[in-house]
Amino acid sequence: MLLGGSGPDGVAVLRFRAAIWSDALECYLAELYVVPRRRGRGLSRALLETAMEVARARGADHMDLGTSEDDIAARSLYESLGFINREGGRDGPVTFFYERDL
Repeated sequence: MLLGGSGPDGVAVLRFRAAIWSDALECYLAELYVVPRRRGRGLSRALLETAMEVARARGADHMDLGTSEDDIAARSLYESLGFINREGGRDGPVTFFYERDL
């Protein structure tokens, strides 16, 4: 878990798992949250960039995440840092994230 700001004002939660298609780890960004009063000031970007650095340092070669369709700010941030929601690259089909309670 990464904390950002003096409050702390933001958090990034990472989960690591063995990969099927690579010898390296995969990293899942389980949560990226910044308190509303600190949004729009670069804290989310700083947390996510640090999360990617931590993931690389731990041996991950892939990071994935999920967000809602209507969270335009989050989607914009993720896309600005190179995340895509297309299988196999920018021209591939859109991917979907599914979940359910057990």
